[in-house]
Amino acid sequence: MNSVIGLEDGTIIKGTGFGAEGTVCGELVFTTQYTGYEEALTDPSYKGQILMFTYPLIGNYGVSGECFQSDGVKAEGVVVREACAEPSHHKSTRTIHVLMEDEGKPGISGVDTRMLTIKTREHGTMRAALINGSNDGEEAVQLALEQPDISTIDLISQVTCPKPYHIKSEKFQFRKPKHAVVIDLGMKRNIVANLLRRGIDVTVVPAGTSTSIIEACEPDLLFLTNGPGDPIQAKDAIAAVAEFAGEFSIAGICLGHQVIALALGAETYKLKFGHRGANQPVKDIESGIVYITSQNHGFAVDRGSLEDTDVSITQFNANDGTVEGISHNYLDIFCVQYHPEAHPGPMDTEKAFFDKVLRSIEGDG
Repeated sequence: MNSVIGLEDGTIIKGTGFGAEGTVCGELVFTTQYTGYEEALTDPSYKGQILMFTYPLIGNYGVSGECFQSDGVKAEGVVVREACAEPSHHKSTRTIHVLMEDEGKPGISGVDTRMLTIKTREHGTMRAALINGSNDGEEAVQLALEQPDISTIDLISQVTCPKPYHIKSEKFQFRKPKHAVVIDLGMKRNIVANLLRRGIDVTVVPAGTSTSIIEACEPDLLFLTNGPGDPIQAKDAIAAVAEFAGEFSIAGICLGHQVIALALGAETYKLKFGHRGANQPVKDIESGIVYITSQNHGFAVDRGSLEDTDVSITQFNANDGTVEGISHNYLDIFCVQYHPEAHPGPMDTEKAFFDKVLRSIEGDG
């Protein structure tokens, strides 16, 4: 199948299409992970983006379905150097070709992903269009130019849950469990799995849930998840954090981290090309430990904007100094920019972060 990708700067790349025929638009972003493509493609944070893998062979262990982080592929499309047609793994049930076809999403292979990654690093993230079933590069470029900036799009409403639902932890059967209200901004499943493993009952609510409904749930913890796009679009979640600050514990991950920062008076900004991969070094200021983390974000908290707030930086990125963790100086509010729940990625921070969440609602700090 003919396939072409066009960028807003006029770049045209032709390749071999796989998956579904059709046209998609979105930001072209790259991830440096070399495993975990199943988790990445199903991560709702990639909504509105065309995902490019820097690792040259994708699909070599097939698709099991066991590692999905949502109910299906959320990236608009995928760009790879080579898509493996004959995977080898005892849990594999289909190829990446079949996955993308089943999900109605296009993919393009035979692409010089190294060149496109270098271009993105030099010039920043660009709007793109991917067309399967055509080699009309000029049309792809025009479509890329016509799409709106990602900061103007409400992507969260496209990936949040449609209505609240409750999951009871099975860890502790003979004592009253703690209760977390999780605001679903585009949640990865492993976040809830980590809360349940620690004996915390979970009520997941849509991103637009009112503060009155959240309060009626009588939570011990308000948790804000990852998700796509500009955090400024999460207006109801920002209002919820501002409303409940000081009433009960508040924690967050990735987009949730940015939302909490905005609610506490800080500002956010768009990174040149974001952090996406499974090897980002994060230094903890108190312990001096450098953790290797999984990340997927295009926005960050403005370090300077924290100066006149009651918020302190707890962790920072060892590569570029960006803010990776903050906590309130006297309220029980803390959050991190990376993904301690992993999937994919190293699990260096999973225990430290989620155990801290549990301690905070049990009153142990």
